[in-house]
Amino acid sequence: MPRTFLPEAVAPAAALERLREGNRRFVAGEGAALRRWHPGLTDGQWPFAVILGCSDSRAPAEFVFDQGLGDLFVIRVAGNIIAPSLVGSVEFATGNFGSRLVVVMGHTQCGAVEATVHALEQGGVPASKNVMSIVDRIKPHLEHLSFAPEHHDATLASAVVANAQASARDLRAASPVLQELIEQGRIVIVAAVYDLSTGVVTFFEP
Repeated sequence: MPRTFLPEAVAPAAALERLREGNRRFVAGEGAALRRWHPGLTDGQWPFAVILGCSDSRAPAEFVFDQGLGDLFVIRVAGNIIAPSLVGSVEFATGNFGSRLVVVMGHTQCGAVEATVHALEQGGVPASKNVMSIVDRIKPHLEHLSFAPEHHDATLASAVVANAQASARDLRAASPVLQELIEQGRIVIVAAVYDLSTGVVTFFEP
């Protein structure tokens, strides 16, 4: 029977701690989240957090945070960019499911960010106009960095952090709906970066 009430939403600070604890379990190899089908899934969904992350196959949020089915509302796109349909997805989750924490999560060695760094270092452009549309959204986030091919790895690491933080700012600014929720203290939007080499997620204050 469908639920006729909205369960009490998890406060942003508590949701963030739940993600931190899940990430600790993931890093320690102790993950035990329920990721199989169960009857309760048909009752509705009440994810305690929204994760807007990269579509990279090495960065599935449910595993990184050791969460099960129904725990997270996950939106994935190359380079964790901010575009209208993605903003709408965040609005949908925060407006309909009571999710109060939104995390924009980048990751180390991101291919979309690296393509943008390469374009800024070498002056080249991707062969596809569709890939270029992703690069064009990331470029403004990185233009304050120094670019030199001999420092590519260090630049890429800085670029990943800069892109995640700027995407979180863009998300806050892109939607009057989300701005109102932030001003009312109903949601918090933070940036994070997942390190592929360690499994650790670092969160950044909004």
